[in-house]
Amino acid sequence: MISSTATVPADPEGATKILLLGATGATGRLIVSQAVARGYDVTVLVRSAEKASDITGANLIVGDARDERVLREALKGRDAVVSALGTPVSPFREVTLLSTATRALANAMKAEQVSRLVCITGMGAGDSAGHGGFLFDNVIFPLLLKKVYDDKNRQEAIVRDSGLDWVLVRPSILNSKPGRGSARALTDLSGFHGGSIAREDVAKFVLDQVRADAWLHRSPLITW
Repeated sequence: MISSTATVPADPEGATKILLLGATGATGRLIVSQAVARGYDVTVLVRSAEKASDITGANLIVGDARDERVLREALKGRDAVVSALGTPVSPFREVTLLSTATRALANAMKAEQVSRLVCITGMGAGDSAGHGGFLFDNVIFPLLLKKVYDDKNRQEAIVRDSGLDWVLVRPSILNSKPGRGSARALTDLSGFHGGSIAREDVAKFVLDQVRADAWLHRSPLITW
């Protein structure tokens, strides 16, 4: 069962209407605040209303992002989707949340005729594997993140095969420093061996892709 609570009055007519998944994460919260500041009409789908109680400026829908019926309801009237879904480090257990939710999302978006999807994955996904620097590639990734990234790779494959107007955004190592207002976006990773970026700048780059086509059907790694 899903419930909906409007926390703000309707945005001005003509505002870009987005659905955000993963709004209660550190990056997701910044996406919400920046989107609201841009005048976007923001709806967030969260599993726990309690965890989202301090999110302001957005319409809140409570439900499971793996449930296609819930997603279809949340998508009604939206122009675009931003997925900032994440999952905890999982050294031993298989991870399926990202791919399961993304498959349901792609199906729901096609059913509701919403075509634009901006999806955050991470450095280490797809052909960005092996470019995180010595510590990341040889210690952190194999010991802590392999199962998470196996699912990120499945997630990326679903997005690529979806037929949607997608952008896959792969941030380098995230930090909570003040943003610089810009990011380097790379697809040629020759010579690149690790980096970091503020969540604030990731949020800005992701929101820029909602209305721009420069990175359409591409998978930029973003870093400082």
